[in-house]
Amino acid sequence: MLLEPTIAEIEAHVGAAGWDQRPTLFALVRAARFAADDPQTAARLGIDAVDPDTLTPVEQDELPDEPLDTVLAGIAWPEAVTGCVLSQEIVILPPDADEQAPDASAEDAAGHPERREARLVAGVLRDGSTGALLRLRAQPGDTEGDLLTGPDLAPNLVAALLDTFADD
Repeated sequence: MLLEPTIAEIEAHVGAAGWDQRPTLFALVRAARFAADDPQTAARLGIDAVDPDTLTPVEQDELPDEPLDTVLAGIAWPEAVTGCVLSQEIVILPPDADEQAPDASAEDAAGHPERREARLVAGVLRDGSTGALLRLRAQPGDTEGDLLTGPDLAPNLVAALLDTFADD
């Protein structure tokens, strides 16, 4: 079960809808489990013909309009869910922005002249595996924004997602 390709697939799916999207949560279910639980849908989607360990993303209902940490703290997944992925849009400021205005609000960040908008997609599995990627919004004249990955890209979000499996 490789998490990174699934995260990339989800980023492409969310990206197809364009920018200015709400946070979106996906449950990850192994193809074998999905096929066992709903064989007709699995056959229709072609999931029954893939490696049984392939992770199948299942988009969840729209998240409540509450702080994301509060929403995630209230989530507990059933046993069939192997992992989860969250996509959200964020604002990135240059490294010296915190020195210039250490108490800046989210509104201040959104208005900062050097801000960059990005889509952060982070995921976790029950076994503790994690991954994340960041798509920078394209600048005028660019066709596509840069894509960044790394193990420490979103530690707070990854921790919050892992906590949704904490009762295991």
